[in-house]
Amino acid sequence: MRSKSFAPIARGDARVLILGSLPGAMSLARREYYAQPRNAFWRIMAELADADRALPYAERLERLREKRIAVWDVCAAAERAGSLDSSILRNTVILNRFEAFFLRHAEIRAIFLNGGTATELFERLVIPTISPAHAALPRMRLPSTSPAHAGMPFERKLAAWREALAPYL
Repeated sequence: MRSKSFAPIARGDARVLILGSLPGAMSLARREYYAQPRNAFWRIMAELADADRALPYAERLERLREKRIAVWDVCAAAERAGSLDSSILRNTVILNRFEAFFLRHAEIRAIFLNGGTATELFERLVIPTISPAHAALPRMRLPSTSPAHAGMPFERKLAAWREALAPYL
């Protein structure tokens, strides 16, 4: 199945960029980032940006923008069966246009990668395509919010995300 990313959630003055890999099946069906109810992303954003899943989606997005948090995916499109990142066929990945994004969002100060696949794809495929200044932006792999990453308790995920993003919020 061909999966496609959404437009970024971002104001022009965003300070941090959170990158996933590619929306899963439920997100695609609902046309919402992190729509899978067991994904911890919105629980974490409830704590860090007052963007609780109970709020309407548009309001959650606005809360992220107010905190100057941008959200996007590494992949603009790719083939995969189901929703697992491990199923993304690497040879079908089409990248989002990062250099153009960074030029429009010149205040980005750090990149946070939501899990191992986003990190691997960004470092292997995106870094060689962007300017040295953008490639040098601080970046950090954070524990995946995916329900497939169930080996880490929510409290530890939240603590890691809080510690990483705190200097920028």
